[in-house]
Amino acid sequence: MTSQRTNTTTDDLDLSDLRFWSRPLDERADAFARLRAEGAPRFYPDPPVPFAKRGPGYWALVRHADVLEASRSPQIFSSEPNATSVIDAPGWLQRYVDSMINMDDPRHAKIRRIVSRAFSPKMLARTEDDVQARATRIVDELIASGPGDFVAEVAVRLPVEIICDMLGIPDELYPRVLRLTNIVLGNSDPEYTGITPDMGRLRTGLGLAKVALASRELHRLAARLGRERVGAPTGDLTSALVNANVDGEKLSAQEFGTFFLLLVVAGNETTRTAIAHGLKLFTDNPRQRELLLEDFDGRVGGAVEEIVRLSTPVICFRRNLTRDHEMNGHTFRQGDKVMLFYNSANRDESVFKDPDAFDITRSPNPHVGFGGPGPHFCLGANLARREITVMFRELFTRLPDLRADGEPDRLLSSFINGYKRLPCTFTAP
Repeated sequence: MTSQRTNTTTDDLDLSDLRFWSRPLDERADAFARLRAEGAPRFYPDPPVPFAKRGPGYWALVRHADVLEASRSPQIFSSEPNATSVIDAPGWLQRYVDSMINMDDPRHAKIRRIVSRAFSPKMLARTEDDVQARATRIVDELIASGPGDFVAEVAVRLPVEIICDMLGIPDELYPRVLRLTNIVLGNSDPEYTGITPDMGRLRTGLGLAKVALASRELHRLAARLGRERVGAPTGDLTSALVNANVDGEKLSAQEFGTFFLLLVVAGNETTRTAIAHGLKLFTDNPRQRELLLEDFDGRVGGAVEEIVRLSTPVICFRRNLTRDHEMNGHTFRQGDKVMLFYNSANRDESVFKDPDAFDITRSPNPHVGFGGPGPHFCLGANLARREITVMFRELFTRLPDLRADGEPDRLLSSFINGYKRLPCTFTAP
């Protein structure tokens, strides 16, 4: 059976309207539950974006089974030409952000072969002591400064410091990298780019230019570090990448630049989002905190997976149909766009019992918070798990009454489920 494009005029279900993404999280979860109940995917028009070509629209994949099947079938559900946004970015912006996320094999396989060695268990093991040392220092400084903004004082710091250290970025550049990554991933939030849902073409263009300039600045940083390490490696990840030669294959300067940007952006924002959401979840669910502290080592693994499931730091990715294809009773046509809504798949009642509950003992927990199975599963998933584990061990061991003290200031985004600020309180030891 071929599903027909459904009417998308209902305001609370217009996923293309940025104002939908400013709604409270429980209202958004309810809207996606209603979409899942419809069975067939719903069609949405592309949002209007100045200076970008507007296509006919996209299908919203909101069920767990659909997201898994599309993820496992890259030959049908392609990541090219774009996997990170509904609208294809203008060429002057795309050149900076066209990373391996937007590639299929063989291009994707080539780059993944080269860079995956940098994320091998051996390489990650070298970061373990550094993760612990930095987490200890972050909590030391939190205790010294007293209650404040958990995002700025804790959640932001560990992942950005770790990824910068791995890449060999000097300590004094951490604030600059954080500022630039906030602009790149916070591109639809007026605090970072000045863009608002109802602003005009000129001001939106200026906001997009700000994103392009931030991306270019990160590329220039990558180029400088890369030039310094070609032929003179210093043992960091940048050295490994620019000097890598796998079966005669090397990264071009452009490939290294876009992967560098991907690392500093994804390696910072997604883990920081999970850590911030984790504190809010444990604050709102004190019994779950008690369970964790009763057997931290035995339950922290499940806690990390449940935090990632419920927070789903990356809300969605896009795929592009390479041919006509029927999936779960719906026929997609060649050239169709689909959006994989991981946030909805992670609350699919046909897969997760009581899906809106925070349960650190949930097992099994087949969430897609690190992406679906297939070639684009998150390369840094194990590093993220390690950072979240170490950070909460340090926090809850030394500050057992640490909790969120109010509601978060949320990022306005249909792509990242981020917190910009989250007040916290605790009793200093």
